[in-house]
Amino acid sequence: MRRTVCFILLLTLPLLAQSWGFFGHKRINRLAVYTLPSELMGFFKEHIDFISDHAVDPDMRRYALKEEAPRHYIDIDHYGEDAFERVPKRWDSAVSKFTEDTLQAYGIVPWHVNRMYYRLVEAFRRKDAAYVLKTASDLGHYIADAHVPLHTTENYNGQLTNQHGIHGFWESRLPELYADDYDFFVGRAQLLSSPLESIWKAVEQSHAAVDSVLDMERSLTINYPSDEKYAFDQRGNAVVNTYSRGFSADYHHMLNGMVERRIRRSIIVIGSFWYSAWVEAGQPDMDTPIDPAVLEAIEQERKEMEAKKAKNGIFGRAHEG
Repeated sequence: MRRTVCFILLLTLPLLAQSWGFFGHKRINRLAVYTLPSELMGFFKEHIDFISDHAVDPDMRRYALKEEAPRHYIDIDHYGEDAFERVPKRWDSAVSKFTEDTLQAYGIVPWHVNRMYYRLVEAFRRKDAAYVLKTASDLGHYIADAHVPLHTTENYNGQLTNQHGIHGFWESRLPELYADDYDFFVGRAQLLSSPLESIWKAVEQSHAAVDSVLDMERSLTINYPSDEKYAFDQRGNAVVNTYSRGFSADYHHMLNGMVERRIRRSIIVIGSFWYSAWVEAGQPDMDTPIDPAVLEAIEQERKEMEAKKAKNGIFGRAHEG
């Protein structure tokens, strides 16, 4: 009986993946630093460990704040087949048409990215280096989430098509296995003419891949030996039951570089948002020293979130970030 219970618990672990995974978010934010122009890259490189380490803070906040979860996704297909035409791009117009309660219920990631962008602009204008780092780290997380196809659909974990666990499989398991083989040379950040339009474009591109993500996994499963789809694998000091390396390799091959393309795109878009915020703020010289007490307060906030993680469990969708 005890062995059976343990197996069931292990089998559910793939559902607890956090967005691109802690590994993925940290790498994406870190690589985005290298897309910046030299005038801005120096500041970000000096604090690149902060930018990387705090890339996962929005996921941690989901253990502390009930309102955090909708900031990571948008179930755009809830609004119908012509959703990208029906849903207003501007927040105030969308609220007027659908009500804020409805928007919150089905996710607000594009609007939250836009809100965070202007917070970053203001932080740059004030030359508040600590808040620039904190806001830029958070902004990078939300932009990366918008580049995940399953962050744009009501069938976010394959629960409507009997494909439970596909969310963590696509966005965490595959990058962990294959990211070292990806080409992360993505070029230089670009000045965005409309950050809001840019993030909506990212969401639309992500959503266009949803059918492929689901259909390919389904067709592979149909023709795959049922006892070979999952396997026990070492994760740090733990052994977990997850998608087997053979099944992962076959699915990754079927996707034909999709995961790599979405990661690459998220890197360049994050860098472009950071760069555009700096330009819109007047290209300030970020030579202001950071008050150690402010950084300590940020670290203390994170420790409190970790404590609430153990106490509360996650708010919202447990398998995604």
